[in-house]
Amino acid sequence: MITRWVAADDMRRTAEGPVLIGGRCADCAAVSFPRASSCARCTGILIKEHELARRGTLWTFTTQEFRPKLPYNGPEEFTPFGLGYVDLGGEVLVESRLTLADIDRLTIGMPVELGTEVYTHDADGTPVETFAFAPIEQELS
Repeated sequence: MITRWVAADDMRRTAEGPVLIGGRCADCAAVSFPRASSCARCTGILIKEHELARRGTLWTFTTQEFRPKLPYNGPEEFTPFGLGYVDLGGEVLVESRLTLADIDRLTIGMPVELGTEVYTHDADGTPVETFAFAPIEQELS
C-alpha cells in the first residue's frame, strides 16, 4: 500500500524501520529535532543531518482528549491520542504522538521505540502516516 508521511523531510525508511532525521551542530555538537537552520546553543549555522536513535525512554506524557485547533488537519472523526516527550539517549527530547492513549499503561521512564501510524487520509484515500513511539512490549511488566 502506498502511503505518505506528514513530515517527510524529518523521517527516513530503513530496513530496521523508520528513523527520525535531526540536526547536529558542527561547532558544539548540540542535537536538535526537527533540524534547525542554526544552533540554539551556540548560534552556529553549520548543522549536519543526524539520524536519531530509534529507541528511548518516555520522559513525560499526557493525552490529547479534544480536537486540537487549526492548523490541525487530522480526520473529522477525532480519536484521543497519547502525546509525550521521548528522551533519545540523552541527545535530544522529541515531542511525539504515542501509540497508547491509556494513561494507566504509560509510565515515565518506560522504554519506547519509534514506529509510524496512520494520522489521516488524503482526499483520494491515500493514508498519511506520522511518527509515533510505542512501548517496547517485551520490556513491559
